[in-house]
Amino acid sequence: MIQFNIPENLNGKELVEELEAAGVDVIPDEKNIKAPVIKGDGTFWLNINLEDESKASPIVAAHNGTTVAPDNSAAKAALLEKLGITEEEARLLLS
Repeated sequence: MIQFNIPENLNGKELVEELEAAGVDVIPDEKNIKAPVIKGDGTFWLNINLEDESKASPIVAAHNGTTVAPDNSAAKAALLEKLGITEEEARLLLS
């Protein structure tokens, strides 16, 4: 793992996609997940090969990820329909 400065607006999924599009192989963890790691002390790490550090550095520095949550309204509506309940009823069940 190699330490970098954490991007101000980090989106880990997007950053991994940007790195891999540039030919930087992000190595998956033991759960087969490719993601940056932010340790408890606030340091930012990427599990990449040492020889890819110079290629990854400008990508990490320029990264400006989105913070907009994906639209899951269609999936939510389909689930509620399948369960036969309204959104309000689901909220009551979960409270």
